[in-house]
Amino acid sequence: MSATTAEQAGRRVEEVLDRLAEHGDAEASAAAEEVVRVLMEFYGSGLARVVDLLGRPAGGPPADPLGPLLADELVASLLNLHGLHPEDAPTRIDRALSALSQPVENAGFDAATGVLSLRVAASSGCGCPSTEESVRQAAVDALACFAPEVTGVELQSAAPREPAPLQIGTRPALAGADGRSSAAAS
Repeated sequence: MSATTAEQAGRRVEEVLDRLAEHGDAEASAAAEEVVRVLMEFYGSGLARVVDLLGRPAGGPPADPLGPLLADELVASLLNLHGLHPEDAPTRIDRALSALSQPVENAGFDAATGVLSLRVAASSGCGCPSTEESVRQAAVDALACFAPEVTGVELQSAAPREPAPLQIGTRPALAGADGRSSAAAS
């Protein structure tokens, strides 16, 4: 993969935009210019974040200079977009899931289909479908940046917990005015 200089990239973008304008389709030309603007803002935000994350430590460089970059959604998505992310898919999936407010367990990822199975932790609230859907959607959103190869998320409910046994005992004897139990007073 040869590196493209900023000058070369700028020239190529201008050429493509000029060709679109030459064909007389003003709507297509305007849409292409908007795509370029959006991509430039996206890459500019990502690069600004890289500079910010690398310049953030006050006491010198971080022990793992890539750590903050790999944990950042925007930078991670840029690295994934270009196939540059140094972590494998299972590591990136775990990173995304660890950021969720609701604990879930990775029940398996099928790389062939792109489907990730998750098991909801037993303490996930009432078990309502709306609660489970919000957990699934939060996982989908987190995985979009960190593990785009996950194209579907299936949620498995946790096994129902056995109810705690109810302890029934005898009622303690009531104490009389003298502090002795009523049974001992007789």
